[in-house]
Amino acid sequence: MTTQTIYAPCSGLGQSAIAVIRLSGDQTGRVVSTLLRGALPPSRQASVRRLCDPATGEEIDRGLVLWFPAPGSFTGEDMAELHLHGGRAVVTRVLETLSRQPRIRLAEPGEFTRRAFENGKFDLTSAEGIADLVASETEAQRAQALGQMEGALGKQYDSWRARLVSALAHMEAGVDFSDEDVPFGLTAGKFNDILCVQHEIIQHLDDNRGGERLREGICVAILGPPNVGKSSLLNALAQKDAAIVAATAGTTRDAIEVHLDLGGYPVTLVDTAGLRPTDNEVENEGVRRATEKASRADLKLLVVSPDVALKHCSEAMRFCEGETLLLMNKADLLPDFPDFESRLKQQNQEIPESLSVSVKTGAGLRQLFECLEGRFQAWFSQLSAETPSVTRHRHRDALQECHAALTRALTALGAGAVGQNNALVAGDNYKQPAT
Repeated sequence: MTTQTIYAPCSGLGQSAIAVIRLSGDQTGRVVSTLLRGALPPSRQASVRRLCDPATGEEIDRGLVLWFPAPGSFTGEDMAELHLHGGRAVVTRVLETLSRQPRIRLAEPGEFTRRAFENGKFDLTSAEGIADLVASETEAQRAQALGQMEGALGKQYDSWRARLVSALAHMEAGVDFSDEDVPFGLTAGKFNDILCVQHEIIQHLDDNRGGERLREGICVAILGPPNVGKSSLLNALAQKDAAIVAATAGTTRDAIEVHLDLGGYPVTLVDTAGLRPTDNEVENEGVRRATEKASRADLKLLVVSPDVALKHCSEAMRFCEGETLLLMNKADLLPDFPDFESRLKQQNQEIPESLSVSVKTGAGLRQLFECLEGRFQAWFSQLSAETPSVTRHRHRDALQECHAALTRALTALGAGAVGQNNALVAGDNYKQPAT
């Protein structure tokens, strides 16, 4: 199949010291030699060359040119990289010059990686790992993405597939040659191996969505009645003024999101509207969005304070379902309300883990950071380079379908007492996860 030659800047747009433009396809050599007004440089060697506009002969820039002939390139096609000075005028002029060349076009997003995948340079999980590595913002995300890019996840899935294909081959051989002197026990001998694969898949899925949480970021929703200091808490955790703080109740009407790196883990903090009944249509919409965010959050920080009516604080306690940390803010006011904590616990039997903090004085904030980091470490304690994790819903859905098919197959086989009809039914189910 003949594909068009493509080009694109690979170092991002905007001014920089160096900009990289990549080309891939069977016209790459011709196009690059036209810009160089001479022969291509030696393969896989960085060569300093002058790049010229072939229409006018004018020199555009002087930079490094790398030539990677097929199939020994990232994409598996003829490929080249132009390392230029990163001024916008330089990059724009080179891109304009390339656009005037015949049989070459601007690449679509991700097209270089897609061509590498289509040419067998790596599998789909590794391609996804490349995308995750480019998008990684924290150390933990980088480590997970690098392992996936290098094939850790793909090797695990290939291993399971090979064992299932082997079992399927033995099973079909037993059926096809049932009248010949072929021991049908070959199928029964694979029974335990299939059980092991199924058990390993169950363990792989039982990870508390750690890999997906790490890739997508941990969502932490800050909830509570109005005027308990939710926005101030957000600003303190983010260490910047991300939310407006005012004494007027209902200041926050919409969810405010802040992204931060907490102990190497990606966290999205969400400040929400104060939870209270109101006749204000806009504020009611904010409350609705707050409850929606809370239902999807990985962790809820439920904030209360002693200077807010106990009734409103107790009403907010109904959001304690799931992972919740109760924060008693304005701890500096507790001496004025000595029975606040005891009355709150008296009215609400199921109180989650709680901490006392004061955003105003900074008391308890260090303990809060340590508590959050401890929770995140516990969530991701099962993740390791040796045991790759599920990182996408696509993986989880496919593995769940595989597990269901294996369950049907093992049920058809029975507890090792394999017969020909059972083997036919089981074989049909084995084909689903093995293909």
